[in-house]
Amino acid sequence: MEKKDTRSGFGAGLTVLGRTNPNVVALCADLTGSLKMNEFQNENPERFFQIGIAEANMMGIAAGMTIGGKIPFTGTFANFSTSRVYDQIRQSIAYSGKNVKICASHAGVTLGEDGATHQVLEDIGMMKMLPHMVVINPCDYNQTKAATIAIANHEGSVYLRFGRPAVPNFTPADQNFIIGKALHLQEGTDVTIFATGHLVWESLEAAKTLAEAGISAEVINIHTIKPLDSKAILSAVSKTKCVVTAEEHMLNGGLGDSIAQLLSRENPTPIEMVGVNDTFGESGTPMQLLEKYGLDAKAIVAAAIKAVARK
Repeated sequence: MEKKDTRSGFGAGLTVLGRTNPNVVALCADLTGSLKMNEFQNENPERFFQIGIAEANMMGIAAGMTIGGKIPFTGTFANFSTSRVYDQIRQSIAYSGKNVKICASHAGVTLGEDGATHQVLEDIGMMKMLPHMVVINPCDYNQTKAATIAIANHEGSVYLRFGRPAVPNFTPADQNFIIGKALHLQEGTDVTIFATGHLVWESLEAAKTLAEAGISAEVINIHTIKPLDSKAILSAVSKTKCVVTAEEHMLNGGLGDSIAQLLSRENPTPIEMVGVNDTFGESGTPMQLLEKYGLDAKAIVAAAIKAVARK
């Protein structure tokens, strides 16, 4: 299985937009190489703006550009795309209804050795709470590229989250990315695993282990956390009667939180959540950190067994 980093998928999608949509502009906070925005910059120097280490200013500039009909894509690390500039996003972009695409790399603990100050595990919760903000967390290179292209056609603010490490690239290269549409990757009858981002692959690996233990696991890729595909979730739960959620994010405020809210209203169901439990990250390799914080296939298997036992 070929491995590629999702941030390169963003760079590839942005390059396509540079060639096909003259209204797309890109802004970066001194991390052009890390965000893989070099090719867009080289091909469209008049549409690329290096803001420097001034993320709050970048958000304000992006909001202003939309008034002239431009479609700004901002680029920096996820921590600096949210925590550092939340006031500017809330006031100048979300509240003002501006058509800005906030593109955030190096999310979660798989940022790795840079440690807790650069790893953000609260960003999905922060962004999904903003009215009308779309929140997308694709699973691999191909899906990130497709999502980057798709959000240019969405009128409104979007938070696009992706990562640093090379991960299996397993979704189709020619996929049609539909915002808010969950993707069934594997059918199952005993438990449904709803996963997002890097943990989609870990969930597929977990499903193999579960099958060996006689447990049939359904795996659904929730690439769009807001708006949530409620219909797909409720349909799956009506069949399997128990749920696992898996995300590289804090348990509070993430995908599991959203699904639990939905199920508590519509169909109370046993649910187990795989995520980070009320702690900051630390320095380490991506795989070391996934294992330490219980975000790998092994943790998903344990959660699924527990969920099935609760039916």
